[in-house]
Amino acid sequence: MELDRVLVVDVEATCWAGRPPDGETSEIIEIGLCELDVESGRRMGKHSILVRPERSSVSEFCTSLTTLTPEQVAGGVTYAEACRLLRKDFRSRDRVWASYGDYDRKQFERQGAYPFGPRHLNVKTLFALTRNLPREVGLAEALRIAGLPLEGTHHRGDDDAWNIAALLAGILLSARR
Repeated sequence: MELDRVLVVDVEATCWAGRPPDGETSEIIEIGLCELDVESGRRMGKHSILVRPERSSVSEFCTSLTTLTPEQVAGGVTYAEACRLLRKDFRSRDRVWASYGDYDRKQFERQGAYPFGPRHLNVKTLFALTRNLPREVGLAEALRIAGLPLEGTHHRGDDDAWNIAALLAGILLSARR
């Protein structure tokens, strides 16, 4: 396991205002990723992998939340190809990966073909513990507490991964003081 970088990941998945339509299940439509250099705390760019859903469709509610349209994700890669890209281009099996909360990890597990190694950091829990908060808070609230701007569009995978990486960088750098 290499500890020089953390792969900060945020997924967006098909969703509905209420229950999913019959025969549909929530599945990943975007994998946002930001590599975080552990030594410097520098964010090493952000990436978005659009994933074409196979068992669901992008609802109007989902588009209003994520800005992703059915046409955009229809041009994405398959989930299997997205996992291959993570393993090949980002060496996801060899690095620690992080997400804000456990939703992302569970979504990868539900969808099969888990592209990561065994080391996952839950930044949501880590942030609450290091700030001595009485409960975990959402990403926008955590950024506010940390005095960081919410950059980009909330609920877009690449922008959320970028913002989560900023929070994690602050935690890691402050732990060394």
